[in-house]
Amino acid sequence: MTKPTSSNGPAVLAVYLIAFLQGLTLVSFPASSAVLKQMHGFTDAQYGAIFLPQVALAVLGAVAGGTLARRLGLRPLLWLAAAGNGLSQLALAASLWVIPALAFPTILVGTALLGWSFGLGGAPLNSYPPRLFPKRAPAAVVALHTLLGLGLMVGPLLADGFGRAGEWIGFPLSLLGLSALLALTAAAVRLPPDVGGETERQTDANPPLSSGAFWTFAAIAVLYAFAEGTFGNWAAVYLREAKGLSATVAALALSVFWGAMVAGRLLVSVLVARIAPLMIWLALPALMIAAFLLLPGADTPASGLGLFALAGLACSAFFPLTIALASERFPEHVAWVSSMLIAALMVGVGLGSFAIGPLREWLTFEQLYRLSAFYPAAVIGLALRAVAGSRRRVAAEVGA
Repeated sequence: MTKPTSSNGPAVLAVYLIAFLQGLTLVSFPASSAVLKQMHGFTDAQYGAIFLPQVALAVLGAVAGGTLARRLGLRPLLWLAAAGNGLSQLALAASLWVIPALAFPTILVGTALLGWSFGLGGAPLNSYPPRLFPKRAPAAVVALHTLLGLGLMVGPLLADGFGRAGEWIGFPLSLLGLSALLALTAAAVRLPPDVGGETERQTDANPPLSSGAFWTFAAIAVLYAFAEGTFGNWAAVYLREAKGLSATVAALALSVFWGAMVAGRLLVSVLVARIAPLMIWLALPALMIAAFLLLPGADTPASGLGLFALAGLACSAFFPLTIALASERFPEHVAWVSSMLIAALMVGVGLGSFAIGPLREWLTFEQLYRLSAFYPAAVIGLALRAVAGSRRRVAAEVGA
């Protein structure tokens, strides 16, 4: 990635640190699954249901973010997203302070706030990097998602560390403090002139809702998110309850998953200079299929950790590349498209995570993982369709 100039260095720091914060808060509820299920007595169905408000509010936040980005600019959305992340952690901590009957509703408020913040932050977090590094836009987007993935990796380790020290409450409260600091930073730092300028605001007033290509990208994001949610949000529960591994190994597996995702994104940010991003994008779902089919055999700590590492590598750069490729397809609608794909991602993560709970009444975890191989298989089919459509469009433009 090209180096930032002295004038935009603070902006780069603010944007990328908020992406790191986003990762920490996104994984905070799955990383706290042991507390939520043991201390509050949540069933599998209740645990799966906590992600539904996150889905609904992420979609609303993304839709609102696309509109507010045109009217207010991106800076307010950036600091509001950081502040909302902090409030979600306040709710997570408060679930220990309220009476037992209010613990579940309090967690629902927390995941709703988290979803709203994630959706609202999609436009600024995915729109600033290409402007900060215009010569390396795909790498800049992947790098931002690498920081987000780093937060997802570190979060479970922090939660486990606080928990083993008998001070789990320090986990959400520390994230609350970091959120407040970064929200103030985003409000004070000098960011680039309003991203996209007046031209993008005018063109974004007519987003490509009638485009089949856009809906193909949205469907790809949803199906991919089904896979990511199944891997990430249920990893600790799967290894602890289905495979009988320790809570420490289960928490480590979640960190290994997100750690492999970070490593994969770092690798891809280098490879995109040598290999066409499109080829990497098409190859990653095949690794997801392999992970889903092999995970039912993860009966030892080593195999469980290794296969969740494979899953993380498979997921690594797929979504940031989806955003980058969709943005190239719709260059005049970058903020809107990125917001909508964030919404699609959250729909998939939430619905996919929720579905596991009720399905556990009829299917074993092993059966669910094998069936989940359908998600990346369908992604490959839709991705090939998107590639074919792009080639036909280019051929038509050349012919004209």
